[in-house]
Amino acid sequence: MKELLNTALELAGAGVPVLPLRKGKVPFGNCRACARNVCGGRPNMKSAGACQCPAVCHAWAAATTDPRVLTSPAWAPAWRQAAAVAYHPAGAGLTVVDLDDPAAVAWAQETLSATRTVPTTRGEHWIYQGAMRSANAVKPGVDIKSRMAYARWLGHGTGTLAPLSAVVRALAVKEAPAARPMPHAVGVPALAGGGGCRHRTPAYLERGICMAEQRIAEARSAVHATVYRTFLAVLSAHGRCGCLTDAHIARLFTAAHAKGESPRHCADAWANARTALRM
Repeated sequence: MKELLNTALELAGAGVPVLPLRKGKVPFGNCRACARNVCGGRPNMKSAGACQCPAVCHAWAAATTDPRVLTSPAWAPAWRQAAAVAYHPAGAGLTVVDLDDPAAVAWAQETLSATRTVPTTRGEHWIYQGAMRSANAVKPGVDIKSRMAYARWLGHGTGTLAPLSAVVRALAVKEAPAARPMPHAVGVPALAGGGGCRHRTPAYLERGICMAEQRIAEARSAVHATVYRTFLAVLSAHGRCGCLTDAHIARLFTAAHAKGESPRHCADAWANARTALRM
């Protein structure tokens, strides 16, 4: 008990919200007063009401950096039964890519940018700076733990924290809408004067798509407006000669999905951009 509590207090002092886990690496259940969330839940669970229960309730939402709560009499029974310490990654501004087996680790080594890694019983945790929505089974043996989730604390690991990339964010996006945002290539009127393509090399169009993806990925606020303006710029520069294909559009939609835009929002933004340009 004392060792786990000391670890929790150390993490809390560093700004990492923590909670105890019982046997089986799962949180302690809600108390009778909070059973089935009748109390309304913790404020950060985005549910109605504001539960003031002092017990270790509501799973990940119980995580705290307050040493008075961690050492309170209400939490003492949980620490006596605790088998591990967990933390709320998003509460510390982090995302954990949980790789559950050697095959998943090999996939990450080939696909994801290097970052801090922590060994687990069967695989590794890859930890990135930045929060995103959580998702299970995004790939075989791969889970994303960030918002509304908890991860077991297994040590500080090795390596330098890398920023959360668009590639990691895209893992939590359902692939079907992103891969096929529109059934056909964009049909737009030809340019006046013959409609010849003004892109002298394929690299010109590729550079434009890459810049658009980067602009969306780097948006820190007003994401929907940024997506619309980016779609508008792409269509303005590349939309009238017939060079845009499904693959180009899919890349733009995927970048927008990774920032939290729904397929419907993306389709609306694309349609509105076309309307504004009278395409």
